[in-house]
Amino acid sequence: MRYRLLGNTGLYVSELCLGTMTFGAKGFWEVMGGLQQADVDQLVSASFDHGVNFFDTANVYSLGESEKLLGQSIRNLGLRRDEIVVATKSTGIMNELPNGRGQSRFHLFNEVDASLKRLQLDHIDLYQLHGFDPLTPFEESLSALNDLVRSGKVRYIGLCNMAAWQIMKALGVSRLNGWSEFASVQAYYSIAGRDLEREIFPLLQDQRLGLMVWSPLAGGFLSGKFKRGKTAPAGSRRTDFDFPPLDKEKAFDCVAAMEPVAKAHGVSVAQVALAWILSKQQVSSIIIGARRMEQLKDNLASTKLVLTEEELKSLDEASKLTQEYPGWMLAFQGQYRAKPPVKE
Repeated sequence: MRYRLLGNTGLYVSELCLGTMTFGAKGFWEVMGGLQQADVDQLVSASFDHGVNFFDTANVYSLGESEKLLGQSIRNLGLRRDEIVVATKSTGIMNELPNGRGQSRFHLFNEVDASLKRLQLDHIDLYQLHGFDPLTPFEESLSALNDLVRSGKVRYIGLCNMAAWQIMKALGVSRLNGWSEFASVQAYYSIAGRDLEREIFPLLQDQRLGLMVWSPLAGGFLSGKFKRGKTAPAGSRRTDFDFPPLDKEKAFDCVAAMEPVAKAHGVSVAQVALAWILSKQQVSSIIIGARRMEQLKDNLASTKLVLTEEELKSLDEASKLTQEYPGWMLAFQGQYRAKPPVKE
């Protein structure tokens, strides 16, 4: 297991992060996994033994049950607090009360305390906004996050699933007021879903933000078990929850390009999909989730796979984005500055 800095911080996180969306079985979240304490302990233990020091959860996962299970697992396994980095989030619907969701100071303060209690921790290493709240001004949310950092309840702050302009505006507001700034962006990215490269990747590089990738296997579609023209495999999560949205024909093309690479290395298609993401310098950590131990072990093995330049080039070509404006115009007009001038 290798470790990477989380954006422009001095915090090292494992390049694979154990996601906990499969922990718990309350309501809708049961289709994600429904795992209970004994299975959770096994997954957390195996991950830690393989060098994973980064664990990501959210208050909304099984309405708090995921946090409880993770917190109890940390205690059951006797994991030292200074050996692990725990991330959680808030924004989603926690109850049907008027203030049971969103990013108001009221809600954020309440949810931090609730998460700490469920996790059985005295601080959260990375606290993330779990999306964009169109009603709460950034100034209110960001000042609340700054106060949570100053209080010691939160060490770093991050965000999830926002547009480039929203991220940049938030950074500007924080800098203007001298508040704690976002250290990371959690976003969907996969070889079959490279939209992030249009606007977010350049922002990450320019602002030195860390990237945490969720659903790197596109909801299991890139596991290699899905075949063109055939029905979805039994027990597949996408049978009950077809998410994230996917151009499936293009995804099948990506799988077809990964299959010979996987065969050449004697590994699974899923490992190739993860290794391709790990080749991207903008990535701090990939969030992997599992319902079964064999899934987890296969994903963990991806850190040993190093793809050749030729293999990366072939995968990039098979999965490349269609050109869009203004991207193609910026590239065209920027050509004359791409090389330094030379006087003969």
